[in-house]
Amino acid sequence: MGCKLLARLDKDQDERSPDRVHSARTSTRLSGRCPWFRVIREEGIEPMSTNTMPGGPARQSRGHFDYWLTGLVLAVFLVGSLLAAQQTEDPLFAFHATVFFAGCVAGFVLLLRSYGSGARATEDGYFDGVVRAGAIASLFWGVAGLLVGVIIALQLAYPDLLYFPALPELNFGRLRPLHTSAVIFAFGGNVLIATSFYVVQRTCKARLAGGIAGWFVFWGYQLFIVLAATGYLAGITQSKEYAEPEWYVDLWLTIVWVVYLLVFLGTLWKRKEPHIYVANWFYLAFIVTIALLHVVNNLALPVDFLSVKSYPVFAGVQDALTQWWYGHNAVGFFLTAGFLAIMYYFVPKRAERPVYSYRLSIVHFWSLIFIYIWAGPHHLHYTALPQWAQTLGMTFSIMLWMPSWGGMINGLMTLSGAWDKLRTDPVLRMLVVSVAFYGMSTFEGPVMSVREVNALSHYTDWTIGHVHSGALGWVGFVSFGAIYCLVPWLWKRQRLYSLKLVEWHFWVSTIGIVFYITAMWVSGIMQGLMWRAYNAFGFLEYSFVETVEAMHPYYVIRALGGALYLAGALIMVWNIWRTIKGEVRSSEPLRSPAAAAVAAE
Repeated sequence: MGCKLLARLDKDQDERSPDRVHSARTSTRLSGRCPWFRVIREEGIEPMSTNTMPGGPARQSRGHFDYWLTGLVLAVFLVGSLLAAQQTEDPLFAFHATVFFAGCVAGFVLLLRSYGSGARATEDGYFDGVVRAGAIASLFWGVAGLLVGVIIALQLAYPDLLYFPALPELNFGRLRPLHTSAVIFAFGGNVLIATSFYVVQRTCKARLAGGIAGWFVFWGYQLFIVLAATGYLAGITQSKEYAEPEWYVDLWLTIVWVVYLLVFLGTLWKRKEPHIYVANWFYLAFIVTIALLHVVNNLALPVDFLSVKSYPVFAGVQDALTQWWYGHNAVGFFLTAGFLAIMYYFVPKRAERPVYSYRLSIVHFWSLIFIYIWAGPHHLHYTALPQWAQTLGMTFSIMLWMPSWGGMINGLMTLSGAWDKLRTDPVLRMLVVSVAFYGMSTFEGPVMSVREVNALSHYTDWTIGHVHSGALGWVGFVSFGAIYCLVPWLWKRQRLYSLKLVEWHFWVSTIGIVFYITAMWVSGIMQGLMWRAYNAFGFLEYSFVETVEAMHPYYVIRALGGALYLAGALIMVWNIWRTIKGEVRSSEPLRSPAAAAVAAE
């Protein structure tokens, strides 16, 4: 089932780098039995000294091709956006063209500052600037997305109080997609970009490929987020779940995502390690599959190349099938595979243990890849989709339960022999609880895919509870845990500002999750029963208004749960800010048992 646990830890700080956590004697013994263990043991040698790099001392950069290419791309888009803003008769398109122009100008300024400062003087060492920026951006977008989520939850609980006829930008229909995209693509996307750039460099012992292409990916992605968010508020949307931006925003994201893929593949190509660690396989699957999903699902014909409006290539049943093939696999690969990569790197690193079973992690990967892609049709039970396709989606969804729980068990059992760390290290506790939420969500999903269960649960608040148990519990907690790990490592701090504040964050957010999902579960059961209740004449027993009134107390509890989760995130922002400043809470011992894991990094 895997390797035996470590016998002891290396206590010699002179011979142990910030990321090296195992003793030479123990790791040598384990390396003989587990050839892959050397990768885990040595991943993250920080800083990457000239002694570890083939070729000796630091090399000077061989030209500035990446600068010239980036500048050329920005120049083309800058001129194009300026002309589009002047020539279009669509005020919304002119608005977005102006936003894009401003983004290109800001990009040029950043490019010139980077070129003038000589930031690319050498190629040795890890490219961590973009990782730091990604960690900060993740926190910003996370708080923004959660705040909008609390607002729309209050709008559903108190629709009369929070309805603004004169301000359509603040109404539920426009804020809802803003919330969804902010927490998934803005917060989650930045976490994935930042952690993938960090992990791939450490596990490959290679600097990020592409020169400043990593910065292009980061800032290009931020521009995509701004375009999408402002578009939702202005009413620019395709009205597709998880794929709401219009055609020109989709095109820009495609360019950014292709560069992201090339940077990641380039780093793998020039790796110094012969073994590709399993976390990189999950990251690569996430990047490639999301690119495929995005391109196919967003095939559309614009009404005019100077207009925001477009019409999808697919129609009717084909469009619905394509949309849910995309939508469910966005969950499967963006919100699952990508964050499983985080789990397979940060849980072993934080627990100071190798992955419980490396073979199981490989089985987990390939099973997920082959099965998840077929599960989407379970969203289309009782529709015009052919029955065989609905059954196919249901069958593969049920099959998906097995490898998902295999991965959960693998993550949890990595703590074998280190369960005591859960008492002293709240960051590890957050990571482990996230894995537990992953298991709960991946059990609930297959059960809900069964046609008979789906008839009761689909299109009810039970689905909302299911989605948020995964989003808040699994994605949110594993992201928070990764950022708590990354910040001290990246800013060379001995520990976080306060581990007690991490405790507060954990418990406040956990209580918020429990309030949220239990309220939605009960509300969903009530909705399903009320919507299926008929009187003696064959008519529905309850009207829509009656069901809405019955949901009010649960919506209030949901808003409270969301507010608690937001409060936890704000606690985290304060803790991270003080950590970056280099402060340590004086009331906590500098070398406390809880801080030992952080100090070791």
